[in-house]
Amino acid sequence: MSVGSTPPLYKGHRYPVEIISHCVWLYFRFPLSFREVEELMLGRGVVVSYETVRRWCLKFGQSYANGLRRRRPRPGDKWHLDEVFIEINGEQKYLWRAVDADGTVLDILVQNRRDTAAARRFFRRLLKRTCSVPRVIVTDKLRSYGTAHREVMPSVEHRSHQGLNNRAENSHQPTRQRERAMKGFRSVGAAQRFLAAFSGISPHFRPRRHPMTAAEYRTEMTVRFTVWDQITGAIALPTAA
Repeated sequence: MSVGSTPPLYKGHRYPVEIISHCVWLYFRFPLSFREVEELMLGRGVVVSYETVRRWCLKFGQSYANGLRRRRPRPGDKWHLDEVFIEINGEQKYLWRAVDADGTVLDILVQNRRDTAAARRFFRRLLKRTCSVPRVIVTDKLRSYGTAHREVMPSVEHRSHQGLNNRAENSHQPTRQRERAMKGFRSVGAAQRFLAAFSGISPHFRPRRHPMTAAEYRTEMTVRFTVWDQITGAIALPTAA
């Protein structure tokens, strides 16, 4: 394990690290319910309840996501920001997201509104979380972005154009898939907790495959699984016979 990467503490857990990290990986990587993860593990001879899987995901999901983020290179200097509505307990809320030019998710924030105060809050959080300032931000035509930009990062170039922001809009697709599989979120807090971990874990296992050969893709995924094992403190589970 590399210097400075301390795995989460597993003290008091009777299951080995490999089982815990594998269950968390299954839940955040694929559109599965806790019960479906339970079933998949049973198919491999591991008896674990869906409630235990749920507790593991709550306890370790964000920690794993943070570990992966620490391994990433510094974000590029061109950021794409976008906001979409999500339904939470029957009410419309908004998911704010920022990605860099490579599509790497920089941060997400679930908020009640999409006004200037919400944009300002997201900008400030984004600068604090990334510890960097972009050269350019690209947004859609929402007026709240312009006002918040002038207040929070006036020295940064702001490009406001619907057609330029496809990268941020495309980054919402995995979230939409999970939202459908989960049949919505029950609270703002639950949505923020899940999506914060999900946006850190899921993209790690979604490299931009189209420019890769099959061999290159397998090599890249092997590297990414190795990083996962390092940040979780696990070793890979053997494949089923």
